[in-house]
Amino acid sequence: MHTKDSNLKLVVVGLLLGILMSAMDNTIVAAAMGSIVSDLNGLDKIVWVTSAYMVMVMAGTPIFGKLSDMYGRKRFFIFGLVVFLIGSALCGLAGSITQLSIYRAIQGIGGGALMPIAFTIVFDIYPPEKRGKLTGLFGAVFGISSVLGPLLGAYITEYAGWQWVFYINLPLGIIAFILITMFYKESVNHSKQRIDWGGAFSLVGAIICLMFALELGGNQYPWGSSTILGLFAGFAVLLLAFIFIERAAAEPVISFAMFRQRLFATSSVIGLFYGSAFIVATIYIPIFVQGVYGGSATNSGLILMPMMIGTVIGSQSGGLLTTRTSFRNIMLLSVVFFIAGIYSLSTLSPDTSRLMLNVFMALTGFGVGFSFSVLSMSSIHHFDIRKRGSATSTSTFMRSLGMTLGITIFGIIQRNSFTNRLNEGFGGGEQSAAFSDPRAALSPEARAQIPEPVLKTISGALSGSVAQTFLWAIIPAVLGLVFILLMPKDRLTLPKKSAGMPSSGR
Repeated sequence: MHTKDSNLKLVVVGLLLGILMSAMDNTIVAAAMGSIVSDLNGLDKIVWVTSAYMVMVMAGTPIFGKLSDMYGRKRFFIFGLVVFLIGSALCGLAGSITQLSIYRAIQGIGGGALMPIAFTIVFDIYPPEKRGKLTGLFGAVFGISSVLGPLLGAYITEYAGWQWVFYINLPLGIIAFILITMFYKESVNHSKQRIDWGGAFSLVGAIICLMFALELGGNQYPWGSSTILGLFAGFAVLLLAFIFIERAAAEPVISFAMFRQRLFATSSVIGLFYGSAFIVATIYIPIFVQGVYGGSATNSGLILMPMMIGTVIGSQSGGLLTTRTSFRNIMLLSVVFFIAGIYSLSTLSPDTSRLMLNVFMALTGFGVGFSFSVLSMSSIHHFDIRKRGSATSTSTFMRSLGMTLGITIFGIIQRNSFTNRLNEGFGGGEQSAAFSDPRAALSPEARAQIPEPVLKTISGALSGSVAQTFLWAIIPAVLGLVFILLMPKDRLTLPKKSAGMPSSGR
């Protein structure tokens, strides 16, 4: 790379802003969803607002990673940034839920390019001895976004209006655009290859079918309905087509040959399991705080601060440790704290003190923080500059898939547990049905209208359902441990100072 050292810090700031916007978008919007539905109506279509963004991010991530290997990082990072900003501006102007969903899909196309390419650029422009610290910083921003999003979304919605959860991206994105355009000077040595359009379209189709089957099943359609079964069938057919096409393609979107590299394969699968377990904490802790402690949406976001601090410390620690020991050893340390944190959260009850909740979340955040820096480094460790974009994007795709599956599967578990506990508390009947949606007890205004004995039953049912959900979340955390034990003992190799040669990036 030809970027001057004096400009590298400015490039890093631009990349960090891109990661922050892309990673935080879904959580910040989720906090504003109540106000959005109130203004635009369309409660029956609310699922599309989140799904449209997630589908396009997941589908675009491996595609843009591959394209950046073929034609250069800078042009596709800038493209993703511009599309993301256009989508954000349109979202703020949306006049209906349908329009908002379409504009969110546009946002998602841009978001799919930002994160994986940003991580890859860091590996391109920094030598091995500096990557740990920088990747730790990037991982910390990724982790912070999961926790900061709900807090920022609630605050902006309350004081500025829901449109500003989208408009806030514009000044941040413009700064990132200027910094990357002006100061990132990229090498032009990229190999022109044939684009695997068949693989790209079959992957997008498969993800769309799976996402909508999981989102709509059990909510708008019964799991056994022809619509849901048809979506699962479409997913299966398109997935098989994707595998067939990729095995025959000269330059596949996702190279299965990469998974023959044990460090890459284990790192990617660990990311999937970590993502599915961690997303439970970011979603259900605010619900617990509002529904059991009686906090406002803003306060429930604020209480996630210990998790955010733990994530930052864990990510930075993981990045620094990569120069001292193997990726496997660092992740073994990580998983001890992560499992301990998830298990502690499974003991939540109305009697749990705020102090103990803070401790549980700090444990969880610290444990998962290591993965944001370490796994991004280990997944790319054995690949040269021509494959780094694909490796990073595939690894990011796996974590996103884990988070998506976690939201759906654990959402079903929590919802069923809450309903069953309400039925036990009220003995079934109209009262159980009236409070089957936990959001009925979340706002302080709603809680003030509910008689104390009824509120106690609802809070107990909600607390028990959240605790049970965390108990189930231990399963992917333990599966993460299994794959950590399967990791090879590779570690970051630093160039010898006496060699006087530039780093090869390996």
